[in-house]
Amino acid sequence: MYGAIEAGGTKMVLAVGDDKSNIVETTEIKTRSPRETIPEIMDFFGKYDIEGMGIGAFGPVCLDRNSESYGKIGKSPKLEWVGFSWMEAFGKADYPVTIDTDVNAACLGEVKYGNGKGLNNVIYITIGTGIGVGVYAEGKLLHGALHPEAGHILLPVSGRDGFEGICPYHKNCFEGLASGPAIEAHYGKKPQLLLDDMSVWEQEADYIGKALMQYICCYCPERIILGGGVMHIEKLFPMIREKTLSYMNGYVDTKEMQDIESYITPAGLMGQQGIKGALFLASLK
Repeated sequence: MYGAIEAGGTKMVLAVGDDKSNIVETTEIKTRSPRETIPEIMDFFGKYDIEGMGIGAFGPVCLDRNSESYGKIGKSPKLEWVGFSWMEAFGKADYPVTIDTDVNAACLGEVKYGNGKGLNNVIYITIGTGIGVGVYAEGKLLHGALHPEAGHILLPVSGRDGFEGICPYHKNCFEGLASGPAIEAHYGKKPQLLLDDMSVWEQEADYIGKALMQYICCYCPERIILGGGVMHIEKLFPMIREKTLSYMNGYVDTKEMQDIESYITPAGLMGQQGIKGALFLASLK
């Protein structure tokens, strides 16, 4: 049996499962301060004799296994978690702990079990409370000096209503313009209360299309998978595909781009991609 944590900024999903990521038990807890949250996590896993732990954590987080900071949260907007170390939290555990970003775990879940299965080059994008991008390139998750923070690419501002974005670091980055909180800040209502206002979703599709054009040029993935709360609005998909093709303007002419409905797809695991990916991380030796 293996343990898994999908550590999001709003909630933590905890699960125990087998080496094929079949979930035996799962629960959700609210993300509060580490002092309040970690004891709940330990209580849940204390019921099981597990052989490994996989953690998909919100970032930035150090992923260098050779660093003393492996598993430590960096300059996160979740201020109570800045400097928190997942490795220190599990320091007394007698099983290995593997850590990656939450969006990388979700990308891995989709590649192993969902709409990216069988492919070697996939991008998974979550658009919700924040925007994150997991890149699976040449059969493995892409890391680097840290990890891709592609939700923070700068985008040209669309429209003339004065909205400049909400990211505290970059203003008009992808997350600052198109995340759920950005939509609410822009229009003064939560996204679910704006469903009938097509101008909102045309604007949203425009930003997403601009971002996808850049990701296609940078990574040339075999498939792009879109998840997260905002992407539950299904009418966005055809608009996003149209915008992406428009911005590409025929520049990348691959068989994948010619089948745009299969190329830009929704997530395929009913919201379980992150926790299944974390379980897969736990099974790695």
